[in-house]
Amino acid sequence: MTPIQSVLPAITPVLPEIVLSIGALLLVLYGAWRGERSSEGVNVGALILLIFTFFLVVSQTGNVTTLNGAFIADPFARVMKALILIGSAATILLSRDYFQRERIDRFEYPILIVLCTIGMLVMASANDLISLYLGLELQSLAAYVIAAFHRDDVKSTEAGLKYFVLGALSSGMLLYGASLVYGFTGTVSFPGIVTALNGPTSFGIVLGIVFVAAGVAFKLAAVPFHMWTPDVYEGSPTPVTAFFGSAPKVAAMAMTVRVFIGAFPDVTAVWQQIIVFVSIASMALGSFAAIGQRNIKRLMAYSSIGNVGYALIGLAAGSEEGVRGVVIYMVIYLAMTLGAFAVLLSLRRKDRMFETIDDLSGLSRTHPWLAFCLAAMMFSLAGIPPLAGFFAKFYVFSAAIQAGLVTLAVVGVVTSVVGAFYYLRLVKVMYFDEAKAPYERIPPGSAIVLGVSSAVVVLFFLIPAPLVAAAGDAAKSLF
Repeated sequence: MTPIQSVLPAITPVLPEIVLSIGALLLVLYGAWRGERSSEGVNVGALILLIFTFFLVVSQTGNVTTLNGAFIADPFARVMKALILIGSAATILLSRDYFQRERIDRFEYPILIVLCTIGMLVMASANDLISLYLGLELQSLAAYVIAAFHRDDVKSTEAGLKYFVLGALSSGMLLYGASLVYGFTGTVSFPGIVTALNGPTSFGIVLGIVFVAAGVAFKLAAVPFHMWTPDVYEGSPTPVTAFFGSAPKVAAMAMTVRVFIGAFPDVTAVWQQIIVFVSIASMALGSFAAIGQRNIKRLMAYSSIGNVGYALIGLAAGSEEGVRGVVIYMVIYLAMTLGAFAVLLSLRRKDRMFETIDDLSGLSRTHPWLAFCLAAMMFSLAGIPPLAGFFAKFYVFSAAIQAGLVTLAVVGVVTSVVGAFYYLRLVKVMYFDEAKAPYERIPPGSAIVLGVSSAVVVLFFLIPAPLVAAAGDAAKSLF
């Protein structure tokens, strides 16, 4: 056997990450060589790279661990990686027109998105605490930079600084929790931790799990570690906000499921209490705090906090059905979020972007198609049938009821009703308020993202079987 043949089985599961890494280095070289003229080429190159990696991911099969057990390629990782790559590619499509108009179109941006994506892919496939932390930090460092990418804008700089300071705190908490888990189990490997926790659970392990939960809750923007979200969402450039609300949320949820189901399945009673509390608090705050918001980006920030709470209901169930519900929820949440931000990025007259609820006044008369798509996103986020958002909540609520968490499911239903108020308020403004001057034509990238997102949200109930089956396979691989 040649050296290449002996190394190939170890490299194949990591091939998507390797391809993205090499591609990012080549794009950096091309950008440095061409200078300011390279922006168009780097954007196209990054988009092609993400699409190619997507097909690499979906073409993989089986359940394989490599890198001495630190990295796992299973159906769960593949589904979440596919979603992450879709979210990153959609972000690049949404960003092009905005960055050109704002005169901040630099080649570094798509490269940072690619680097962030590499970290997120590692998070989805991490099978020990070290690889998990490495993926998390690679994703976070790139995210801090793109939050402050509009260097001449005070709000963008403030958003990047807040995100960095609070992100560093959360990383420290996660690392401290990981060190406690390692100290009391003697291993960083998830299968090794499972084996070590067969006996009685010590206080040190419980403390470690609490700190790990705090670290991952920050990345999810779950209460009580949500404080950065509204300011970062509002201050970041709008395409960056769309990115934060899509791909990193999927990666953080994948990481959370991987940690608790993969490393602590025998101490479910310990972490289930934490997840239930975080879920209820996130749903409640996301529903009530968004009522008074007039800025759409801040409203979407609180909406994302609430939606994380709904997704965590599935994880709290601690069952195969619960994880299936989480996967389905994240697929539909990705479509709803990207669709809503595609509309938001279309609210422009000449050199001015509009971001408040009042700016949607009479949108149905000036831009009927745009208003219909945004109304579909809002109805779906509110959980109104037969749109996709209803089924997303149905699967996580039913998993909670099967696991005996009836109170949690009831709280979810009640907060959904409260949240429907501010979603439907946007629809009321679009369809019943006085029309304002029409906006410019929707950019091509936003039109593509909005069309695909609307199709998923509106037509999901016609053909749900492929997604449900894929989510079922993903969940089964963890149990």
